[in-house]
Amino acid sequence: MRTLDQTTIRAPVERAFEAASQVERWPEILPHYRWVRFLERRESGGMVEMAAWRPFGPLRYPTWWVSEMTVDPRGREIRYRHVRGITRGMNVAWRFAPVDGGVTVTIVHEWHGPAWPLIGPPAAGLVIGPVFIHGIAARTLAGIKRYVERT
Repeated sequence: MRTLDQTTIRAPVERAFEAASQVERWPEILPHYRWVRFLERRESGGMVEMAAWRPFGPLRYPTWWVSEMTVDPRGREIRYRHVRGITRGMNVAWRFAPVDGGVTVTIVHEWHGPAWPLIGPPAAGLVIGPVFIHGIAARTLAGIKRYVERT
């Protein structure tokens, strides 16, 4: 399963990268995030627990995961390796590319799916990726864009 979400932000790449890498602030600027907290902090990231809501019309479904986060300012990349939760084993890369008048931010999620016999890969490719992962990632990018462009 592979999902790709992308947006262009009208702001300097450094400002977009900073907003995306300061994950503990996400619940303040992204209403669909329930909480984000570091379980272990390191100079270049650490172990981070995240929880978000995935809306379905008037209903909200709670999601939760723990990731190993690596922040690479020189490479303009933020990487996550999901280590707990239903998406365990998923790799995520946020990439920031300067463009005229701003920065293009791309999020790529790659995952083989949950370790469920027979139905794991189809569940990932047909439901978890396009519905849950894309649904949250698209909202996250849109919220980071709104925040960065207005500050």
